[in-house]
Amino acid sequence: MTAWKAAVLTVCGLIAAGSIAAGIIDRVQQRKAERIAKTEGKAVHRPYGPYEKYFKRALDFALSSVALIVLSPLMALLALLVRVRLGSPVLFHQQRPGKDEKLFTLSKYRSLTEEKDDYGEYLPDEDRLTSFGAWVRSSSLDELPELVSIWKGDMSIVGPRPLLVKYLPLYNEEQRRRHDVRPGLTGLSQASGDVDMTWERQFALDAEYVGHVTLWMDVKIILLTVRRVLVRHRHGYGGFVRGEFQGNVEAVEHATAAK
Repeated sequence: MTAWKAAVLTVCGLIAAGSIAAGIIDRVQQRKAERIAKTEGKAVHRPYGPYEKYFKRALDFALSSVALIVLSPLMALLALLVRVRLGSPVLFHQQRPGKDEKLFTLSKYRSLTEEKDDYGEYLPDEDRLTSFGAWVRSSSLDELPELVSIWKGDMSIVGPRPLLVKYLPLYNEEQRRRHDVRPGLTGLSQASGDVDMTWERQFALDAEYVGHVTLWMDVKIILLTVRRVLVRHRHGYGGFVRGEFQGNVEAVEHATAAK
């Protein structure tokens, strides 16, 4: 057996062992969360089926491990391009709420310039989005560093997209269900094809996914997402900047009263 074959087999064995361990750890964490929720009298998210309960996390670990190895040259090239075209830093880091609203650090390739106004404040996103940044966004290449978050267990390949921390008090109970599962690199709302989707529509699709997590659903979302990325330039997605979520009337009133 040649050295490279031995190396490949070793890597495959490590990925397989890591996937099994990741699945077991995830199940242990699920059961612990269920016990805590019951003790505190909170609603408990029940996995839809065996795939979500036992296999989804293990598959996330395996696929993200392979993707990080295969795509590492591309990720290095992108880092260099961002450094040359947009300057430093190469990565954009921000705290986002994940499963059970626990915060984690989301990392993406930077797509906006660092331009500021006379008062030292950043210019609006649309003024800092260059043609290169729009291309990085429209191709979804800016999302590649999130593979590390998937590997670590903060995210999943498929799930509701992680949004801003400041939106947490603005959700109603149905919208808050999006945090019953890990946030995803892509999700049902991203695969639906609506470039200018409303927040209400996105949250409705997120809730639909949370209630029906299956292998077929994940495969369908991934295939639709690939299709969307390939044709996205026709819709000018890279230059579209959606306004911030303002909340629901009842949620906003509750948040205001709590201050």
